[in-house]
Amino acid sequence: MLERARAPGTGYTKMKLFFRLFLALLISTSSVYAWSLFSGSEEGRYPGMGGDFTLQSAQGEISLKDFRGKVVLIYFGYTSCPDVCPTSLGALSAALKKLDSKEMQQIQPLFISVDPERDNVNKLQEYSRYFHPKMIGATSNLDYLQALASRYGAYFRKAEVENSSMGYAVDHSSTIFVVGKDGKLADMIQHSDSPKRILEHIRAVLGKNI
Repeated sequence: MLERARAPGTGYTKMKLFFRLFLALLISTSSVYAWSLFSGSEEGRYPGMGGDFTLQSAQGEISLKDFRGKVVLIYFGYTSCPDVCPTSLGALSAALKKLDSKEMQQIQPLFISVDPERDNVNKLQEYSRYFHPKMIGATSNLDYLQALASRYGAYFRKAEVENSSMGYAVDHSSTIFVVGKDGKLADMIQHSDSPKRILEHIRAVLGKNI
């Protein structure tokens, strides 16, 4: 009888010990996962976002992996954009002019047109180089561009414009996506940021990759 009376207590103690071990393991696993999200781990700062792509440019076919070892600055827009694109690219251009030659060697600006119907590669080259001689303009077909924009957290859609010679406009997000030298999405610069703030973002990523 004495043995039988002690048995429930022993089982309870074992259950408590098991629960504590399980809780410790859960906390430990959660901490590792949280660290992977917010540190420079293999998942990066934006897990599941970004990635390689292949586009057409005046220089021929280009891929993100072609620029491995450089910080790539990606902007989705279109050449007929009346205000947002010129403003954003103008701010980016002003920031790039503040970089010294050594820093600029590690940078590749890329303008991706989401209006392939009107933006051929020659037009894109002329438009891009207006903002910076090193900037490459590129595009693809609409299905590919939609999938690419979605992977980076960007969006665009065609919007009909009445009584306009343009026929239509393209509503789109206005973010500069910063890809590190390892090919992973490292930062996002908002449209409202000043050239000074853009420069700070670029140098922060450069500093992590040097």
